[in-house]
This record gives sequence, C-alpha cells and structure tokens, in this order.
Amino acid sequence: MFLCINAALHKTVLTFFKSYNRIVNSRLRVWYMKQETTEHLRSLTKVLKWLILPASLFYALAVFYYFGENPLNSLIWNIIIFLYSNFLPDLPSSYINRKNSHETEQMSPYKKYSLLLFAPIFIWLLFSGTYLKWKTTENFHNFKSSAVYAAFLIAFGFFVFEDFPISIGNIPKILSLPLYGLTGYLTHLKVDKIW
Repeated sequence: MFLCINAALHKTVLTFFKSYNRIVNSRLRVWYMKQETTEHLRSLTKVLKWLILPASLFYALAVFYYFGENPLNSLIWNIIIFLYSNFLPDLPSSYINRKNSHETEQMSPYKKYSLLLFAPIFIWLLFSGTYLKWKTTENFHNFKSSAVYAAFLIAFGFFVFEDFPISIGNIPKILSLPLYGLTGYLTHLKVDKIW
C-alpha cells in the first residue's frame, strides 16, 4: 500500500511540475524533473517513515492523554503541511530572475516573502493566466527563508487551532504545525545539499 501511495504521489508531483514548467516557459528537461522528483520523494519517504509517523503517533497519544483534545484534525494538517513544505522552496521559482540579476530592482521584503508564504495563490494566478511582473533574486533555498516560513506557520497555527478562551490544550497543536513544516522545508534543503 505504501508503494502505491508513493507511486501516486510521484506521478502527481511530476505532472504538476511538468504543467507548471510548461506555463512559465521553463527549459527544464523532463529527465531532470523526473530525477529531481525521485530524489525529493525518496528523501521525503524516508523522513516520513522514520521521523514523521513515529512523531505523529507520539503527538496524537500525548495530546489525547495529557490534554484531552482530539488530535485528528491537527494531525492531518501537520502531515499535509509537511508534504507541502517539502516542495515549497521550488514553487516560487517562476518569479526568480536568473538573467540580469544585477539589473533587477530590489523587491521589498514583504513582496519577496509573500511569494514564498502565499505560493499556492501565485501558482493559481499563473494557471489562470495572470502573470505578475514581480521578479526577485531570492531563491528561498536558505535558512532565513525557512525561519520566515516557520514564523508564518506559528501565526497560521494560532488562527487555525486557537479557540477562545485560550486553553493550554491548543498550544501543542499550534506549535506542531511549524515543527512539521520546518521538517519538510529542511528535508528539501538537505536533498539540495544546502546543509
């Protein structure tokens, strides 16, 4: 069953990046995309099997036993964020200016990091035919971007999981989201030999 899920995920990711590269007129070869997808999914599978699944089991038992909270919704969010974060550094690649980067006007930090933090919105805009003229020299394959992303996930987790009045039982849910997201992001950086 695990092999079927892995094969389906590989096909889905490869199809997405083929379509994405076709829309942005990228000159990446199909064999290169296949190789990159295979490398990232191999690493993702190892981390998922040996780190994420045991941590998720421990997390679910701890949240249920110590805080009396239902961990299922946050656990699903955590795994989705882990999978998404593993591919996130490559998603804003269509907005990176690889030519004449010395001539590029510096983007403000909020625009630069909105490309990273709201990548699904910008990808949806590309697929719907809307092209923004934003170009950045930032490639998001660094630890600064991962720290910005983790801070964003803390805020996102607070808005998704916090109920008022504030209870201590929601703190593990809020803090688990950036841990899973950062794990996915750092897995990507490890495959790309950033660290």
